[in-house]
Amino acid sequence: MFVHSGKPMYGVAQPDHATVLAYPQLHTSRHPVVADKLTRLRAAETPSAGFRRAMTELTLCIAYEALADMPTRHIRVTTPIEETDGVALADRIAVVPILRAGLGMVDGFLTLFPNLQVWHIGLYRDEESLTPVQYYNRLPALATVDTCFVLDPMLATGGSAAATITILKEWGARQIVYVGIIAAPYGVDRLITAHPDVPVYVAALDHSLNDDGYIVPGLGDAGDRLYLTGQPG
Repeated sequence: MFVHSGKPMYGVAQPDHATVLAYPQLHTSRHPVVADKLTRLRAAETPSAGFRRAMTELTLCIAYEALADMPTRHIRVTTPIEETDGVALADRIAVVPILRAGLGMVDGFLTLFPNLQVWHIGLYRDEESLTPVQYYNRLPALATVDTCFVLDPMLATGGSAAATITILKEWGARQIVYVGIIAAPYGVDRLITAHPDVPVYVAALDHSLNDDGYIVPGLGDAGDRLYLTGQPG
């Protein structure tokens, strides 16, 4: 990647927004509730507590969409009136938040599945080169689930997401789904090029990355806004 005076995206060609939006692997929500909650996340005046709450609620909405094609199995249940047919999810699923901002999305999935497995992978983005650096991995020795949902609010350059998915594939995950909040065309293109079999679910595809590698218009640094870090004094 071309680096210029501390501006790692300076002069780097970025894919066309309309072209990336048409990728079949990319699913952007059109739900008005998602749009409402995303607006709360974007607003600079939203306090940290409100930001965390809105992210949990927004993740819950996107999770419903990401789970729409999950395989099911038929079961029998007994209602207060009689026995009847029912449906249960067939796959064992887990969420894998990319530390640290991905932690803000976990509660949305746990609202749906309180006994969900949660595995953690820690990657940080080197701000000079924008390359991912792994510092934490707590996956068990062998895959214990069928489908993994990778959680990260911001799909900016796509490096951390692509690296995490590579780790999960090598671990033995059979199916992987990426769930985020906002994405840039550059990150989506990079992720899908590296892993064309992975569907991507986000609330919105933003315009582009700025020279510093941040999504525009974006919502700022999700980790800092979640945990009140990166602020003076």
